[in-house]
Amino acid sequence: MEREAIRIEKLVHGGQAMGTMSDGRKVFAWNALPGELVRGRIIKKKKSFVEMIADEIVEPSKKRIQPEEANYLATSPWQIMKPESEDEYKRAITQELFTQAHVQTPDAGLRLGASTADSKYGFYGYRNKMEYSFWGDDDGLHLALHNRGSHQKAIVAGSKLALPAIDAAALAVVTQLNNRGIRAAELKTIIVRCSQLGKAVGALFIKSDDFPALQLPPELQGLRVYFSNPKSPASVPTKLLQDLGDATLHDVLLGKQFTYDVNSFFQVNVPVFETALAHIKAECQDERIADMYAGTGSIGLSVASSVVDLVELDPASAAMARINATASGLAARVVEAAAEADPSSYIAGGSTLIVDPPRAGLHQKVIDAILTAKPPKIMYLSCNPATQARDLSLLQHVYAIKNVEIFNFFPRTPHIETLAVLTRNT
Repeated sequence: MEREAIRIEKLVHGGQAMGTMSDGRKVFAWNALPGELVRGRIIKKKKSFVEMIADEIVEPSKKRIQPEEANYLATSPWQIMKPESEDEYKRAITQELFTQAHVQTPDAGLRLGASTADSKYGFYGYRNKMEYSFWGDDDGLHLALHNRGSHQKAIVAGSKLALPAIDAAALAVVTQLNNRGIRAAELKTIIVRCSQLGKAVGALFIKSDDFPALQLPPELQGLRVYFSNPKSPASVPTKLLQDLGDATLHDVLLGKQFTYDVNSFFQVNVPVFETALAHIKAECQDERIADMYAGTGSIGLSVASSVVDLVELDPASAAMARINATASGLAARVVEAAAEADPSSYIAGGSTLIVDPPRAGLHQKVIDAILTAKPPKIMYLSCNPATQARDLSLLQHVYAIKNVEIFNFFPRTPHIETLAVLTRNT
């Protein structure tokens, strides 16, 4: 049976290409670009839509290029397009999301906060964190990544998105595990982080609390081995089994040093993040700042000039935020709590508010507290413009959106980072 050829209309939020089948169902395809005519392998079929991977490009786009990696669909599905096309597509996707949410963007529309092509790393070798799974066969243990659209894994030797020290460290751990006869079935994942100076630390998550002692390879300055509940698919610590070396790292942002460890949150693309921080700092002229979802304090402590409150739920990140707050020389307070637990305690009418929430966006209690306290300015950094647009639609009757900038924190991937600056209506 001949497979139907689909004309691709556009790229949508999440990174897939969209077209329409002859029966009216929408098609969401990986490995396809706007304007292309493609056929593909269906990976999900629903009543109103199908998902597929385009494996036959009948009419390719002029913007298509050869991917750098054979397994690019696992972590980096936008390797198929010319790098300069990323900004264009990410701006179009973000604008569509804002339009659908009826968000009033400035007359100038969305603008680029920085060009990744001008950053330190460009489009490859920028990630300071990777998480790899494992695969075992007759040749032993290997690093692996999940194939998109399936539960199967593909063997990899690393990722072109990662800083070189990350893959060197992960492979060194694999070598040691092979020497000890460890099987893939005993393991979950390994997370490796790397500083801008090339220092790497790792966390190995295993399914049994009975595990042979490891040695710290020279490629790592610190390694933690965690038993992680095998009933849960997530790689989260249940019990620390081994703590080798020093699993903390240091990086400098806007001239200030920050400490973080393998378990705490830190932005993946440091050079582009620092550019975004400079834009935030230029808008933060008030003496008091409240930084919600603060992580290790990297935003609030970088841009504050005097007083800053840091609110963070995750204990590992909050612990690092305390270290960074002490070193900052600022009047900094760290509150280990959910942002929605008591938001009126931190959101004040005279403070500039910084929010950098997870992909789910702002909790309704936080939005309610903002609309009650009405801080004069809000800096909203988001890793999900869809939920950001939803939140801005609820705030825009009290706030004017001064500008919205797009930062390509994640080149060669569909992930989009946006910074919105809101000022209170007078």
